[in-house]
Amino acid sequence: MAMPPTPRAAPRYREGEPARESAYDTSGDSRGAERETRWLETVMNIAFLALLAGALLRFLTRHSDSPSLPWVIGLSVALAVLQLAGSRLTARHRHGDLVRLALIVGCWTVVVLLAPSFAWCAVPLIYTGLRSLPTRAAVVLVAVLCALVMIAEWRLRDGVDPNLFLVPPAVAVLATAVFLHMGRQADRLRALVDDLIRTRRELAATERREGTLAERQRLSMEIHDTLAQSLSSQQMLLQAADRIWASDPLTARGHVRTAESITERSLAEARRFVHDLAPADLAEGGGLEQALRTLAERESTPSLPVRFHLDGPPQQLPDRVQSALLRIAQGALANVREHSGAGSAALTLSHLDDQVVLDIADDGTGFVPGDPAPGVRGHGLAAMRARVQQLGGTLTIESTPGEGTVVSAAIPGEQR
Repeated sequence: MAMPPTPRAAPRYREGEPARESAYDTSGDSRGAERETRWLETVMNIAFLALLAGALLRFLTRHSDSPSLPWVIGLSVALAVLQLAGSRLTARHRHGDLVRLALIVGCWTVVVLLAPSFAWCAVPLIYTGLRSLPTRAAVVLVAVLCALVMIAEWRLRDGVDPNLFLVPPAVAVLATAVFLHMGRQADRLRALVDDLIRTRRELAATERREGTLAERQRLSMEIHDTLAQSLSSQQMLLQAADRIWASDPLTARGHVRTAESITERSLAEARRFVHDLAPADLAEGGGLEQALRTLAERESTPSLPVRFHLDGPPQQLPDRVQSALLRIAQGALANVREHSGAGSAALTLSHLDDQVVLDIADDGTGFVPGDPAPGVRGHGLAAMRARVQQLGGTLTIESTPGEGTVVSAAIPGEQR
């Protein structure tokens, strides 16, 4: 028995599993961002209308006889309409948001020149400008709005107040700085989210590829441990029958009947294999001990008797552990039969306190572990090692030329 390289363990996903990308769907995040944007726009609209209504009420109570009253009322109504429904009115225009902003700023400038009390309606306009314009253009607009507010406040007061030159610029600078900072933070967060989504999608694709490779490895191991071995036994029996058919027809017919029995069992294995069920020997009942005993009896021949020995009281093992150990025993006996030249073999199942151990021993020619043995083909040991590693166990091979071989599979107690 040779020791091929140990395959890398792959995630155990089945081919045809649904893609794991539902967790990467960003439609919910997009809807949440849209709701937050609409909420902020609603707050700004309410603030603008409240300031507009307060300024208009102040003008009506103090300047009801002013000749500019119709203009002030008309411009106030126009500002309210543009703020609430301007986006719908300019939707068909290529630069609808900019047109709406220009109309609002134009109307506000005129009404501030007519009635300085409308100056503080500029605060919501700062947000609109920062949101709609590039950074430099938005900063210029904020500076213009700030200057108009300062002029309007100066006209409303009789004397010179230092706050006129401090409060409007401070408010404008603060609002602009906060908005630009939040915008940069949002851009960084958006870039991080995009990177995360892309990484998760790449990870999902990698998992699917590894799952496909793992499934192919599982299929290759199942085929090697069941169908390939059965076909090899049938081939040897039929070849033996062909050689002695003329001289000893009775024995030849016995070989044919044995090959037919193996074919029937192989068909049952193939059907269970297709449906991913337990090995046929386990499905017949009696647990792993009975399955190994049946395997030893079936594999025994006059030239190669196989014995089974149970060490310790039988214990209930998970189905995956029973299946793996039975497949390992089948693969190891196939190697003994085909490559070792042994005169006897033994299966020993030991139930220990912290693990369960299956030993397959033969008295064949043996080999040097790590060196390729002449005539050995296939990947039986690799398949055995992969099965044991999937259960967190270890596979040990002890062999010396001329003194036989022992293959030992140990499964830890937490798998029991």
